[in-house]
Amino acid sequence: MTQPITGLTTVPTDDLKHLLRALHREWITTPFDIHCVAGCKLQHVAEPLLGQLRGLEPNAVRAVVTAVLAERLRS
Repeated sequence: MTQPITGLTTVPTDDLKHLLRALHREWITTPFDIHCVAGCKLQHVAEPLLGQLRGLEPNAVRAVVTAVLAERLRS
């Protein structure tokens, strides 16, 4: 049996905000990978982040994270 795809639903909002801050401060300048996760000290949520964002350019990661946060904060 395969695992259900949860997207970024398991990543806490505060961790997504931390990632967005890192993107705005340009701490992430390369395609998203494990080094970006480790550099932001988000190893505890590495699996869902990498499952959805691996290989994306910083602007694309910023767009996805912004959309997820906007949806969460709208509720």
